[in-house]
Amino acid sequence: MDSCKSEEMLVARGIKPTANRIVVVKALAAAERPMSLSELEGKILSIDKSGIFRALAVFKENHLVHVLEDGGDGVRYELCRSTSSHVDDDQHAHFFCEMCRQTFCLDGIAVPMVELPGGYHARSVNYMVKGVCPACAAKGKGLR
Repeated sequence: MDSCKSEEMLVARGIKPTANRIVVVKALAAAERPMSLSELEGKILSIDKSGIFRALAVFKENHLVHVLEDGGDGVRYELCRSTSSHVDDDQHAHFFCEMCRQTFCLDGIAVPMVELPGGYHARSVNYMVKGVCPACAAKGKGLR
């Protein structure tokens, strides 16, 4: 993703396109899977951890990223394909590999609707399937 497209994405969500935010958006767009803060820190050497975290917090507020609990070591972030800065309409399932500890998007699998009892109001959904990914299964890991 080039800088112009990154800026457009930020502006469309009402986010001021600072140099740091553009770098973080580009790193998330280049990622093939949801990334942890430490993984992003390893890929973005020009910004310190707190700068990356501040950008992610703004992105979360404006529904530019999904924040998912990965079932392992913390949270991961991925760009949201929703077109709204108010509602996240890009809910999909994720898969956490218990062997390689990576989280993968399952874009084609929608999060099922859950009917909540009266008085409950959902704000987000984290639909995580855990098991062994195809790469680890091919190596024979975790199949016993």
